[in-house]
Amino acid sequence: MIINHPLLGPCDAQEFTYLGDARLIERPDGMADGAAAAFFDYAYLRENPAGEHRELWFHEQGDRSWLVVTRNTLTHDIISVELARDVARRQGRSA
Repeated sequence: MIINHPLLGPCDAQEFTYLGDARLIERPDGMADGAAAAFFDYAYLRENPAGEHRELWFHEQGDRSWLVVTRNTLTHDIISVELARDVARRQGRSA
C-alpha cells in the first residue's frame, strides 16, 4: 500500500506504524464534569468499521510525522492523507 505523504509524496506503508482510530486526537478535557467516563470511552471504546475510516499513522522510518489517513478498510483504497497537526489545529487543539 502506498501512502501519499502530504510533504514527502508517495511512501510505502512499511515506513509507517498504524496507531488506530484518528479519534485519539480528540482527547477529552480532564477537568470537565464526567471526565472519568469520558476518558474510559476515549481509552477503551473503538469502532471497527467496514468501509471508510480515519486512522492515525506514524512515519517511523521517515520524517517521524503523524498522519490522519482516511482509508476504506475493505478495499484499502486511501481517500485522503493529512498531517495530524493540521487536523488538530482545525479542531482547536494544539499539536
